[in-house]
Amino acid sequence: MDIYYNPLDPRCKSVTGAVQQNIDCRIMLFAENAGHCELILRKDGEEAQSYPMHKVAGGWCFVLSFSDPGLYFYHFKIDQTEAGRDDLHLLTFSSPVTDWQLLVYSEGFSTPDWMKGGVMYQIFPDRFYRSGEVRAGRGQWMHKSWNESPEYRANQFGKVLNNDFFGGNLKGITEKLDYLTELGVTILYLNPIFRAYSNHRYDTGDYLQIDPILGTMEDFNELIRSCNERGIRVILDGVFNHTGDDSRYFNKYGHYDEIGAYQSKESKYYAWYNFHCFPDSYDSWWGIDVLPAINESCPSYIEFITGENGVLRQWLRAGVSGWRLDVADELPDEFVEKIRSAVKTESPNAVVIGEVWEDASNKIAYSKRRRYFQGKELDSVMNYPLKNAIINFVLTNDTSVLRQTIAMLRDNYPKAVLDCLMNILGTHDTFRILTALSGVAVHTKEEMSRTKLSEEQRAEAIEKLKVAGLLLFTVFGVPCIYYGDEIGMEGYADPFCRFPFAWDAIDEDLLKYFQRLSKIRSSLSVFTTSEFHELYADKTCIVYERRTEREVAVIGVNRGTNRFDLCFNGSMGELLTGEMYSDKYTLEKNSICILSNKTDI
Repeated sequence: MDIYYNPLDPRCKSVTGAVQQNIDCRIMLFAENAGHCELILRKDGEEAQSYPMHKVAGGWCFVLSFSDPGLYFYHFKIDQTEAGRDDLHLLTFSSPVTDWQLLVYSEGFSTPDWMKGGVMYQIFPDRFYRSGEVRAGRGQWMHKSWNESPEYRANQFGKVLNNDFFGGNLKGITEKLDYLTELGVTILYLNPIFRAYSNHRYDTGDYLQIDPILGTMEDFNELIRSCNERGIRVILDGVFNHTGDDSRYFNKYGHYDEIGAYQSKESKYYAWYNFHCFPDSYDSWWGIDVLPAINESCPSYIEFITGENGVLRQWLRAGVSGWRLDVADELPDEFVEKIRSAVKTESPNAVVIGEVWEDASNKIAYSKRRRYFQGKELDSVMNYPLKNAIINFVLTNDTSVLRQTIAMLRDNYPKAVLDCLMNILGTHDTFRILTALSGVAVHTKEEMSRTKLSEEQRAEAIEKLKVAGLLLFTVFGVPCIYYGDEIGMEGYADPFCRFPFAWDAIDEDLLKYFQRLSKIRSSLSVFTTSEFHELYADKTCIVYERRTEREVAVIGVNRGTNRFDLCFNGSMGELLTGEMYSDKYTLEKNSICILSNKTDI
């Protein structure tokens, strides 16, 4: 029996990916010779229901429509045999049956158009650029040289204090905006900028004050103004799961002029925290006592963050275009919904991005299924699944995981989410991408601090990075460059992935390559919202296209030893080299390409 079903093929499923509520979605199973077919549909947490499909020319069909958002799963019963999906979401009779997923999201859900087709750049503020004299505060110290290594050794009490600073500041970012413009950056994502004790500032001390080491509110306003002039939007990091113990709200050390929760049960902030035995036993983030955890169901905290004059809305009024939510999966759904409501009420076109490391459409966190993409929570997430898949492909030369991940994302996510996914190769929480692609393993912080790639290792890693960069810039979603990756910075785990930007050691060739990718991306409308189509794939090669009525881009990555002819009608340009081809392009072994009918780039 010849049977075919692929939910990424519009002939089989009229809506690719997640489906909006009250919108018909036609399911077509090509099984012309089957005697009877059923759709087995199950809403998450409920019993499965069987629905007879209707015989039509070529097979069997059923039209789905859902009045309520939610998560559903389905497979087929063909005659008496059940069929589900394989790893590429194609139909298989393998046992046990694996369901396809169908996410239903709310009517009216949309994501900001300005983000789609853009290029994002992530800056760890202390480590990008220092302008003028900068002084450390109480209990902090400043490195004498910009090129020193971040401190990683524990003190006499066995704690790494993260109290060493290099003095990167807001003025420094403003001074380097021309560099970011030349790189094609349209979105700037800043790691936390609010007052805090540590250099990473995920221990918020005051949500409403710029950290004095970074500058003043005037410096912030100037950064926003200068970004606006260049068409760059700014996104802030919102750390709402915990604060610092050295904060206005907890005030463990009495450094603030308010009574903190640690100091008195009468503090207006006391209910924000969960004390077991007051004052020294309390919930903290992952047991780290300098990061006391917030009770996000506390009405006064909710109002402080999401209210009309709350943190979110004040900074939106100051000119930012959205928020990245730290550890979003540790924030209750109800709180995330209030965050989105506050953000969209203040600025309907602002973006809400969540830090989620897995498939965010069906994630279970703390034994509860999350509702991120059902229309009331997130616009986007950090795309760690794609990051891991790209790295896996470049290191192994095997397309399997990459193709599986792409299929999963396309089938599970709403199209509006897919177009603005925050695609990453590295972040402040991971190895530098160049180091990750080198494959050079070390095991201790001491080894990490002194290990540098040899010239040969570095050259090989750079060639791999060019492949990874090509994929990052040409699949669906928005590429995000972690500061310094575009110039070939190295580094293992925190804090070595947070070295100061190497302004005196820029790999000019690599930088020009990323500039070219940005130029190509900004010049072609296909990279904004168009569909993704896989044209060819085998174990070591993948070819896909992005297409509109007028434009087409064909991207090829060949990590194998065979050559492939890509045939087309007319002329196309290879945009990385600028060369023109008629009717055919040969994708050589171990090579990459971007072909397009638009060549004036």
